[in-house]
Amino acid sequence: MSGRLSASGYTLDPIDQATRERLAERLTPEQRRILLESGTEPRFCGGFEANGKDGVYVCRLCALPLFKADAKYESHSGWPSFWQAFDPEHVAEIRDTSHGMIRTETRCARCQSHLGHVFPDGPPPTGLRYCMNSAALEFVTDGEPLPDRIGG
Repeated sequence: MSGRLSASGYTLDPIDQATRERLAERLTPEQRRILLESGTEPRFCGGFEANGKDGVYVCRLCALPLFKADAKYESHSGWPSFWQAFDPEHVAEIRDTSHGMIRTETRCARCQSHLGHVFPDGPPPTGLRYCMNSAALEFVTDGEPLPDRIGG
């Protein structure tokens, strides 16, 4: 690892293919479809859309912190939505022209797993709506240690 750290102190070194495959072994088929094949779960079916607990949402594959619960809001979109990332460096944005639309796809900045999309129609102060797939996230309740799946 080169030791590239985010402003919040987490390693952003890309994971190698062997590590990615090892981490993917613990995923369900639906989680694999979403995270590794850029799938989307149906609206209102994810477990986190209505979650109101305090904590942190991490990448289901590599456990990089992505969103704090206090940045979550009810967007009425059917997916968990956030107005701000845990750390802007943790969520990569990629232009997505699939399905006849122009959108901004979001990926975990460390493992490049697909998370969802970000739209410019969110609430103040950012005006952003990070619309995430619940299957791409894992929730860690405040007070619990964050998982360390890659050793950093």
